[in-house]
This record gives sequence, structure tokens and C-alpha cells, in this order.
Amino acid sequence: MTLIKTFSAGDEIVGFYLLKSADVKQTNTTPPKDYFDFVFMDQSGEIGGKLWDVSAVDKETYFPMMLVKIQGLVQLYKEKPQLKIMRIRKAEDEDGVALADFIRSAPIQPVDLLYVIKQTISSIQDAEIKAIVEYIHARAEDKLMHYPAAKGIHHAYYAGLAYHIVRMLELGEFIIKQRPFLQPDLIRAGIILHDIAKTEEMNAELGVATDYSLTGRLLGHISIASNWIVEAAIQLGIGTSNLNIVALQHLILSHHNLGEWGSPVQPQLPEAVALHYIDQLDAKLQAVEDAIDITPESEEWTAPVRAVEYKQIYLMKRKENGG
Repeated sequence: MTLIKTFSAGDEIVGFYLLKSADVKQTNTTPPKDYFDFVFMDQSGEIGGKLWDVSAVDKETYFPMMLVKIQGLVQLYKEKPQLKIMRIRKAEDEDGVALADFIRSAPIQPVDLLYVIKQTISSIQDAEIKAIVEYIHARAEDKLMHYPAAKGIHHAYYAGLAYHIVRMLELGEFIIKQRPFLQPDLIRAGIILHDIAKTEEMNAELGVATDYSLTGRLLGHISIASNWIVEAAIQLGIGTSNLNIVALQHLILSHHNLGEWGSPVQPQLPEAVALHYIDQLDAKLQAVEDAIDITPESEEWTAPVRAVEYKQIYLMKRKENGG
């Protein structure tokens, strides 16, 4: 199979790919005609594709998260590769392909990521904070084994959310040592809880977020996680006006920093300031790393990276032997 990362304009592609999304749209012609706006993916990346003159049968045949065999031509549209689909069919059992072969995943096994998270929880000294984090982690643990951290901005792959948390914990441990005025328990708790409600905000299968849930659309992961903290406090017999509870809620509610980014309040605890920038550093660097990983070796620039204001990243050639 030809990896999406290696596609070049003019290539004719025949192979199996995962259909990540399948939206029916209409042309601007008179009368308008239906067409499929597809996104295909494999472990190396994604590419858009168009199937023109869509029939009623086609609309009932192709859905997200199915494997398909396609024949298509790689073309450039607005300087970005996309596929013109000439033939497409659903994969069949006798084709011998499996979904797991097409899913991008975190570079660390999910069981190892969860082990790090659990070990960190066990290291929290404050009994109330530890109990809250244990309660919420147990609620989300099964989904943490496979959920992405986002639909597409960063860590958007199998176990991406757990990977994001663990990489942030690594950064957090450095910051805790460098800045001893910070409370370690709040830093660790905030990192583990800050995005954990994405397991309810999004609908995801095999690491691919297909859509936002109704609750996710109406509340968002920040509000959901804040509510989970209150729920945990009530269940554990901790007063909801307890300073630890208020501090944990503040960490969650402020971690996006600005209202236009989804936070109703700005960071006003030292640990909340730290959490915001730890989150930003890991998310932005991972988005850049992901963009580099899926950029064809023949290219000098990545595609525009949303997490860094849609800037392209230049792939400066490293000299051998560090020279």
C-alpha cells in the first residue's frame, strides 16, 4: 500500500485506506449536483478526496470509520494534494485488511501511559485533592486507553489524550523543581484533570474523533470537568466551598486563559498560570511535530499548522555529525 505521506501530484493511487469523514455537498452549478467530500487516512497522514456525481446508493454506502479501496488521481488544489476519486468500494473480509493497520497512535503504549498517570496520582500528598483526582480518573479510565486529545489540532490519534497528559506531567515535574513556590499537588492534579472531560465532549472510535457529543456541544470539556469536580466532592463528602475544590475548579476553568478560547476566567493562581503554559507548550510543539511527521520527504515546508496561527514550518536540513 502506498502511504499517504508519499503521495505526489500526478500519482495514480490504488489501495485501501480508512475513510475518516464523508460529507455530502453540492456543486455551484445549475442545477447543483451532489458530491462526496472525503477525508482518507492511514498511519502516515490524511488527504482529502472528491467523488463527483454521487448517487443515492453511494450516500447509503459510505460512512466514516470504514475501510475502502480506492482508485484515484493525486491533484493539487490550492497548493495542497487531494484525490480525485475514480473508483471506490467498501473493503471486504477477503481483502485481509484491518482497521488497526490504518490508525495512527501515540508512540507509547496506552497501558504504559495510564501507569504513569496512576503513579502520579498516588504521589499526590493532599488527601482531598488525591481523592478527587482518583474519582474522576476512574470515571474516564476506560476511554483514556484510546481517546484522542482533539479532533485535529494536536494529539489527534489513538491514546493521544493520555499521551498529552503524560508529556505535560514531564514538563510539570521540571517546572515544580525549577519553581519551588508552586504547589506540586495542584500542578499534577490540574494536568491530569484539565482535558479529561474530552472523553465525554467527543465521540471517538479507535482514536478518531468523529464528532462532538450533544453534551460536548452544549457544555464543552471545561465546564464538564468542573462539574465532575463538584460531583466528586459531593460523593466524597467534601464541601463544595472547600478551598481545594475551588482551586481545582479554577485550574480547569482558566486553563485556556481567554474567553474566546473557552475559559470563563483567566488564571489567578500561580499553578493556574503554570498549567496554561505547560498545556500550550506541549500542544503547540506536538502539533508542529505531527506536521513534520506527515510531511513528504520531498517537501521543505509543512502544511499550515493551525496550533501556531497557521504558519508553515520550514524543515531545515540538519548537517550530519552535528556539523
